[in-house]
Amino acid sequence: MKAILNVIGHIGAVVLDALGLVGELAIFAGTGIGAIFRPPFYPRRIGAALMEIGFFSLPVVSLTALFTGMVLALQSYTGFSRFNAESAIASVVILSVTRELGPVLAGLMVSGRAGAAMAAELGTMRVTDQIDALSTLSTEPMQYLVAPRLLAGTIAMPLLVVIADILGVMGGFLVAWLKLGFNPNTYLINSFTNLRAEDVLSGLIKAAVFGFVIALMGCFNGYRSKGGAQGVGAATTSAVVSASILILALDYILTQLLFTAK
Repeated sequence: MKAILNVIGHIGAVVLDALGLVGELAIFAGTGIGAIFRPPFYPRRIGAALMEIGFFSLPVVSLTALFTGMVLALQSYTGFSRFNAESAIASVVILSVTRELGPVLAGLMVSGRAGAAMAAELGTMRVTDQIDALSTLSTEPMQYLVAPRLLAGTIAMPLLVVIADILGVMGGFLVAWLKLGFNPNTYLINSFTNLRAEDVLSGLIKAAVFGFVIALMGCFNGYRSKGGAQGVGAATTSAVVSASILILALDYILTQLLFTAK
């Protein structure tokens, strides 16, 4: 009986810790969002965050999207050729890239690059008391460090996804034309015939949400880091893992809201 009570107590402690962490994250997110709209504003910090999250993530996102489109065209051809449905490859590639693969893969790549960088930077500032020094100098850390990153992540991710969509579709087109022998004009016509504005818009909505989540998890884990270099490493790992899981979970929820409800 005592062993059962110990197990129940352990489970209860884990649940309470998880709920406390969720509450702490919700408060942090609410404070960060409020800081975005409350002066003083730091446009230089926003610009630097846009460069860090957007521009410097462009190479890895571009390569990922390009090769994903190429592989998707090859795999679609392998499957559809069994049913003599090769003409559907163009539509499958463009819809898959714009709706799902573009925002999700871009989010995962940015999480691994920019999310980790944010967590490491803020974690280092925390363990070296630089964040406390900002408060001493009458500079609100949430406004100076967190709000610009949240705003930049929300803005930069849709821009990255637009480029990822273009390159992903281009990758599929190049493989279909040069490798599989498709007529380029026919392929392009088939690509855009069934594409609607809501397909692209849904991907951009997902991208904005993913960008906010990446910045939020990077800042949250870095901001509450402790324990020196080991704590910074743990915060960086936690930022990438938690952001990646949330991206995949939110992808399902947003897909349910944007498409299934219609």
